[in-house]
Amino acid sequence: MSLGAVRDRWQLFAGAVIAVALGVGLVQSALQVMAATGEPQLPPGLSGIERAHIRDGYAGAATLLGMTVMLAVFLTVFIVSTTFRFTVVQRRRELALLRLVGAQRGTLRLMLLGEAALLGVLGTAIGIPIGVLGTYAQSKLLIHLGMLPTWFTAPWDPGALYAAAIVGVSTALVGVFAAAWRASRITALEALSDLPEAQPVMTGWRWFWGLSAAGFTVLLVIVGQAAADLVAGLMIALLVMVSGSVALSQLSPIAVPWVGRLPALVLHGSLVADLARSNVLHAVRRSAATAAPLIVLVGLLVGLWGTFGSLAKAVGEEQRQLVTADLVVGGQVAPAPDLAVASPQTTVPITVRRKTSTVYSEAIGIDPVAWQQTHKLHPRKGSLDRLTGATIAIGPGMSAEGYKLDSVLTATIGKRVVKLTVVAILPETLDVGDNFFVPRALTSSGRTETLIKVADGSDQAVVAQRLGGTVQSVAEWAEGRGKQQQSGNTGIFAVLMGLAGVYAAVAVVNAIVMAAADRRREFALARMAGLTRAQVITVALIESLTVVLIGVLLGCVVAAAALAGVASGTANTYGVVVLAIPWRLIALILAGSLVVVGATAAGTAWTATRARPISLLGGRE
Repeated sequence: MSLGAVRDRWQLFAGAVIAVALGVGLVQSALQVMAATGEPQLPPGLSGIERAHIRDGYAGAATLLGMTVMLAVFLTVFIVSTTFRFTVVQRRRELALLRLVGAQRGTLRLMLLGEAALLGVLGTAIGIPIGVLGTYAQSKLLIHLGMLPTWFTAPWDPGALYAAAIVGVSTALVGVFAAAWRASRITALEALSDLPEAQPVMTGWRWFWGLSAAGFTVLLVIVGQAAADLVAGLMIALLVMVSGSVALSQLSPIAVPWVGRLPALVLHGSLVADLARSNVLHAVRRSAATAAPLIVLVGLLVGLWGTFGSLAKAVGEEQRQLVTADLVVGGQVAPAPDLAVASPQTTVPITVRRKTSTVYSEAIGIDPVAWQQTHKLHPRKGSLDRLTGATIAIGPGMSAEGYKLDSVLTATIGKRVVKLTVVAILPETLDVGDNFFVPRALTSSGRTETLIKVADGSDQAVVAQRLGGTVQSVAEWAEGRGKQQQSGNTGIFAVLMGLAGVYAAVAVVNAIVMAAADRRREFALARMAGLTRAQVITVALIESLTVVLIGVLLGCVVAAAALAGVASGTANTYGVVVLAIPWRLIALILAGSLVVVGATAAGTAWTATRARPISLLGGRE
């Protein structure tokens, strides 16, 4: 029976098979690349800092791949569960007839689980070749993003194949559990009556999960507004994205019609527009199935990108407030009457050894007196006044690594090996680029920039023109520091955004195609009532595009709730609201969704209206 159902209704299950195949391919390729990053093979001749950078890239790649695996599993379960929830509704009459001829509830559950197992096996078989190609593609992508070196290769690992196969079948089975339980609750007379009230959209469990997630989201938003610092706001924002997306996707049969009344105010004045408006408001199940993936997509992507962008802007705002200089000049600057303070800082590679670890990093050679005159950042332990001779100060990037005041470190600067005493430990900041500070006498060569404080009575623009070369205001320099940090997140986010976008497209197209199978009689009735085929297709198109607008709007509500905590955290920390709203990303998602959903809706409506209306109304399928 399971095999026959999959064979006869393959159009309904195609989206679930694609989702499982993508999940298997991504998990297999990600695990295979992760296995290769576990033990980096480094060629001889590399310096210590080059080895450290490569290891950091390997660690970042492994983190990104782990996020990819978790996202792929989550979205696969989401699409499979949505597919089977929809098919149970469409097959109520079939399932009721099975109950009439003696099928028990356990039999129905077993049949649906059998269908899920078949889909899992089929998706796994398709996904394994995808995983082989995905391993090559992911390796090249990570190399292009700069996380992995050009010589990186991922050898074949059979363990990744076995794990991916287990994930493929298990995600299909997990995704169908709720639908199988719901199918077993169908009674023959209730289903055969075909009354709308006999087919509730909001089940008890859907109410439970939706309201629970909504309540948790509201609580998180309240806590986020009361958060005393930015870090707490960022952590709360990540939780709000997930819980808010789950809440609105579960409550979409309620939220979509309610929000749908807003575009309904515009969609009026013609028969086609009125029919489309009515379908959005009353075809709750179909509208919710289309909008739910978009809610999750927009809520997660816009929320994440807004959080990353806000963090980058916060780095710039933090540096702007911590630096009291007026200009930043690339290179050394000679003293002059129009310069009150010139604080040069030279960056050089450094290797710092302790009993328990070795750190390959960079040190900044500074004049402690001038540096303190151009910065508001004060040590939390010790004093920069002692930074002379064979000494070192622990910067914000290493502040939490357990260094102790007055301890002695062995450092290699260039080719010199020196013993340095820790004289100061600075507090942590969002910008973790500054790891160590040493006296400038220890940095004979390196990359130098000078922070300038213009003398009273001197014009800043005139001074900048006189200095020539690379001259920036502190605001421009601080913004550049923030963008530099954001550039490291852009590649990671692009990978996750592409992955989520593909899954959302599969879910939305799957929902529209599945709904079209039940709309043949509806379209035939509309044509028998006097509508032309073009008008029927237009109704389906306007309806779907309206649902896209609703889904994107609800997703933006989730993202706004998440970013509210970030805005509150920055206001409490810096005294101003620092927030990055990704308008371009929202426009890109909206445009892409309109194109994909519009094309799918028009295509399925055109296919469903090819037959003569009288042939569909002559008898029940």
